[in-house]
Amino acid sequence: MPRPVHFEIHADDLTRCRKFYEALFGWTFTEYMPDIYYLITTGPDGTPGINGGLVKRRGGSGDKVIAYVCTIGVDDLDASIETFNKLGGTVAVEKHAIAGVGWNFYGKDTEGNIFGMHQADPSAK
Repeated sequence: MPRPVHFEIHADDLTRCRKFYEALFGWTFTEYMPDIYYLITTGPDGTPGINGGLVKRRGGSGDKVIAYVCTIGVDDLDASIETFNKLGGTVAVEKHAIAGVGWNFYGKDTEGNIFGMHQADPSAK
């Protein structure tokens, strides 16, 4: 079945958005097209996960491109939420349990894009 192979984060302020994700997840960004597009490396090759891109948001008021919600696996959701808050993120959906699976949280980055963070925990209730 088809699986995600790439994601893109659309942002009004590429520098601000890049710094947010660098500080929160340790992702690295490589400029691909100056002031338009960065490649995002989320982890080493051969490990689970996908890489993506950071792109300058397009569209006018009312029809701006909005992002697809991607969920990022983290080892310590509480610590990640604490960092998220310090970096100026906005809570979209508070931390909640997915019974038998783990803990989930949805937030908005500095550009208003919603993304998720997930900590696996089979004992979550």
